[in-house]
Parts: sequence; structure tokens; C-alpha cells
Amino acid sequence: MTPIQALLGFAAWTLLLIAGVFLYRGMRFLTGTPINHWPRGNKPADDAPFVKRLEDAHANCLENLPVFAVIVLVAAALGRLADIQALAPWVLYARIGQSLAHLSGTGPVNVFVRASFWSAQLALFGWMLVKLLA
Repeated sequence: MTPIQALLGFAAWTLLLIAGVFLYRGMRFLTGTPINHWPRGNKPADDAPFVKRLEDAHANCLENLPVFAVIVLVAAALGRLADIQALAPWVLYARIGQSLAHLSGTGPVNVFVRASFWSAQLALFGWMLVKLLA
């Protein structure tokens, strides 16, 4: 997997998560929930816990996607994608792992696993930056 493919995979994963939220809300709307039931910044208490975690997993993706995009696109602009070739796919794998841990629950083990995957992404970002700045 190339760094560009990993970046596209990250974007696709982010879209997949929000599509799940959209599908849930669409089904709720079709069964009588008003379309304005989900105001920005206010999660309704009657949403399923899984959907709340899905929204949070999507928000987590949005936090790291720009950082990953800058690193990959700068590497491409500098003609140095080969420098991050081995690391970039692992960012995507760690992101998917973090999201799946997030979706699986909120217990201490879930949070530890989620934080571990997030830490791995940060370490990979740092490693790629060091390689590009060297």
C-alpha cells in the first residue's frame, strides 16, 4: 500500500463512519423523528449508545486526518513518498483499530486499547516527520 492509498483509505474510513450515522438518522427520520432532532453540538439522549460512539469515532478521525494528509501530501510534493512508504499504511491500520475499539465499548480495556492505537498514530506521525525533515 502506498502512502497515497493509505491516505485515501483513511478518508474512506472516515466517510464510512459518518455514513453509519447518516443511515441511523435517516432510519429514525423515516420512522417519525423530526429532521431537526440532532442539533449541532447536542447529542440527543435517545440516540443508541453505539451511534454516539460512532459519532465520536468519526470525530476522532477528523482530528488526525488533516495531520496525516499534510504529511503524505508534503512527502509527495517533495518527491519523498518512499521515505514514508513503510510507515503510512500503519497509520491507517492504527486508525481502524482505534475506531473499532471505540465502537466496541467504553470500558477501561476499550479505552486503553483505543488510546494505544491513538498513541501509535502519533508516534508514526512523529517518525514520518523526522524522516521527512532529515
